[in-house]
Amino acid sequence: MTVENSIDTAEVLDLDQCLEKLYNGQLLSERVLEWIAFKAKELMVNDGNIVHLQSPVTMVGDIHGQFYDLLEIFKIGGYPPNTNYLFLGDYVDRGYHSIETISLLIVLKLKYPTRITLIRGNHESRQITTNYGFYTECVTKYGNDSKVWSIFTDLFDFLVLSAIVDNTLFCVHGGLSPNVQTIDSISVIDRFKEIPHDGPMADLMWSDPDIELLNFRISSRGAGYQFGINVVNKFLHINGFEKIYRAHQLCNDGYQIFWKGKVNTVWSAPNYCYRCGNKASILEIYDDSGNPDSFRFNVFDASPDSEKEFLRIETANMAGAIDGMDSLDINGLNIETNANTGFEHRMSKKAPYVEYFM
Repeated sequence: MTVENSIDTAEVLDLDQCLEKLYNGQLLSERVLEWIAFKAKELMVNDGNIVHLQSPVTMVGDIHGQFYDLLEIFKIGGYPPNTNYLFLGDYVDRGYHSIETISLLIVLKLKYPTRITLIRGNHESRQITTNYGFYTECVTKYGNDSKVWSIFTDLFDFLVLSAIVDNTLFCVHGGLSPNVQTIDSISVIDRFKEIPHDGPMADLMWSDPDIELLNFRISSRGAGYQFGINVVNKFLHINGFEKIYRAHQLCNDGYQIFWKGKVNTVWSAPNYCYRCGNKASILEIYDDSGNPDSFRFNVFDASPDSEKEFLRIETANMAGAIDGMDSLDINGLNIETNANTGFEHRMSKKAPYVEYFM
C-alpha cells in the first residue's frame, strides 16, 4: 500500500489548517507529516541540484531548531508569500523545536512552492541528526515506535544542493570543493541519498572560507575543506559569478564578509544554543543592480519567546533533577545525586557553547 493510499487525504489536504497549527507551535500528527513529506518529495524531485532565482529574495542562514527565532525572522522580513525566501540549510538539531521548524518550512514550501527554496545543510543528515538532537526530539515527542525521524531524514535527500540568484550570486550551505570547478559539476551529482563522508556533495555542505589560505586545506571539522582567495577567484571567474553566499558558521555579529564581499556568511540563529549571546541576520536582496543599497544584512536579536522557552525548559529540567538528589551544594557548585536521578545525563544534553566541528 502506498503512502498516498494509506493516509486519509480528507484529513490532511488543508495546508492552511496545518499552517495555523504550526504558527501556534503545535505539532502535526505523524499521519499528516507522512503525507506532507510524500507531497514535498513529489514537488522537489523535479528540481535540479541547482535552483535559479531572481531578486528580490531574502536569504536565511542556520536556524537549528530555534523555532521562535524563525517566527521572528518572518516578523522582520515578512511572512510568506509576501517575501521570497532562500533558506541555506541546517534547520534541525541543537535547538528545542527542530520538528516544528522543519514542519513549518516544508508546509510553506508546499503552499508557496515558488516563494520558498530550501537548500540542504550538513545537519540534514541521518548520521548527524542521530547525534545532535533531532532523533532524540522525534522519539521524545512522538514515541519510540514513531517513524517521524525516518520521514524527515528520507525527505532531506530531496533538498537541492545550491541556488543561483540573478545569475551572479552562488548560494550554498558550506562552501567550495576541489572537485567542483564549474556549475556543471554540481548538476551531475546524485543528491538523492545520505550525505557522503567525502566528495563534492559533502564539500558543498561542510567547507569553510579561511582568510589565511590561498588554496585548499583539509578541514578541521573532519569533513570538507577550508578554502582561500585563489580558490574563490578561480571559481567566480570560471562561472561568471560575482559573490558567494553561505551559512554554516556562527558569526557573533550575525554575518561575516570575506575578501571585500566575494564570500559572505549569513547566520540566522540568534543567541545560538540559547547561550552564545550572538546576533543573527537575514540578507535582503532588493534588485540585481549590485549597488550598495541593493541589499542589506538585517541584523536582529533573539526572540523574547525563545528566551522564555529556554528558561522554562531549563527550569523544568533542573526541578526534575533536584527531586531525586541526595544533596545539592549550591555555594560550592558540587552536586551529588543518587544513581537514578539522571541529572548528569540531563545536563550533558545541554548544547555546547559554540558549534565549530559540526
